[in-house]
Amino acid sequence: MNNDSRRDLTRGSIGTKIILFALPLLGSSLIQLLYSTVDLIFVGQFLGTESAASIGASDLLITCMVGFLNGMAVGTNVITARYFGARDHSRLKRLIHTIFLAGLVGGIMLVIFAELLAPVFLKLMGTPEQIFALAIRYLRIYVLSMASVVLYNLLSGVIRAMGDSRTPMLFQLTGGILNIGADYFFIAWLKMGVEGTAIATVISQTFAAVCVIAYLVCQKTPYRLELFSRVFDVKELITVLKVGVPSGIQSTIITFSNIVIQSQINTLGVKEIASFTVFFKAENMLWLPLLSLGQASVSFVSQNYGAGEWDRIIKGNRFTMIGGAAFTFCEAMLLILLAPVIVGVFTKDPQVAALTTQEMRIIYPLYFMCTIIEILSSNMRSFGKAVYPMIIIIFSYCGVRVITLFTMMHQFHSVKGVAFAYPVSWTCAMVLLMIAYRKIMPEKIRKLF
Repeated sequence: MNNDSRRDLTRGSIGTKIILFALPLLGSSLIQLLYSTVDLIFVGQFLGTESAASIGASDLLITCMVGFLNGMAVGTNVITARYFGARDHSRLKRLIHTIFLAGLVGGIMLVIFAELLAPVFLKLMGTPEQIFALAIRYLRIYVLSMASVVLYNLLSGVIRAMGDSRTPMLFQLTGGILNIGADYFFIAWLKMGVEGTAIATVISQTFAAVCVIAYLVCQKTPYRLELFSRVFDVKELITVLKVGVPSGIQSTIITFSNIVIQSQINTLGVKEIASFTVFFKAENMLWLPLLSLGQASVSFVSQNYGAGEWDRIIKGNRFTMIGGAAFTFCEAMLLILLAPVIVGVFTKDPQVAALTTQEMRIIYPLYFMCTIIEILSSNMRSFGKAVYPMIIIIFSYCGVRVITLFTMMHQFHSVKGVAFAYPVSWTCAMVLLMIAYRKIMPEKIRKLF
């Protein structure tokens, strides 16, 4: 992977480059999904309900932390890709070393912060007394992995920004396999309880972080990572934070808005709750591909922005927005047609299956708007304008969606009331993002189609 031309997104077939770059990103998302699924399977099979509940009690806090870190990784991706596309190796070297040092120090501080406040967070979330001690033990071991998660997210963002999405995926896959083996060893073999699955996570995440560090150290390029270098550029860090912090805040706030939505779902009844559980699992088949396309768009646009390839940015946007939206729509229609088969994988209850199918028929036909939202947001972030999509998406998903939810629930108080809130908020976000794109983006690329 030392040959820059193979990772250069500013040359060659636009469609082929984007698709080949997006596929490993999709693989990484599926592997990440496998992590949590395997943990729950081992805990459910070997440890029982209370142990599973103790892990579930920590899910919100962990989701918020990981979501914020994923947002920060967007910042490293954008700026790294920009310098890589511009062939500015001097600034790229300073940036990589700044990210490494900031990630190392920030990760350690996050571990200390989370360790000290773990009991406070669990109490605020109303963790039941009977599982509180278990949840504390699990969380305090789990958060030891956060320094590794910080470094992996930031540095894998650097690698992807330089046109290589395959290597981070392979590291994550190896870490996932290690996680499965460690789960079996600590839980099934040593009978360690929830502490075992937390230790397994720490080991696998640390392994992945060490791999990305070693990869950057071993690069035979002018911008290779030197572990003991004292290069640290505050201005470069601020540039990354301007993109990363809004993206991280957006992810965190949306997580909290989902709690409001879940609270309304919980008022409907057991069958309805089960139907949305199945719906959200099936939704990954739509969400993960378009998320990967959005992540690929960040690197593609950022590299071409750095290289001044405005025409490629326009063509890339047409490909990802029109092609991506069309693919998502066709996939959504196929899922609706195959709903009886897909839903049947998750539930044998005919009433739950019927409710889930109803939700799919309301939400899926307009799911293509999520692709357009993701691409427009990615473009703005690639140009350092991350605050605009943050404000629009928080307004649409946390404001409009919640207001629509309560209004529709008052009218219907059924799964319809929840389901209709999603396309309404998507429509609002898409329209506002299109207006913002035409207002704030450089004139050379304002033409969307």
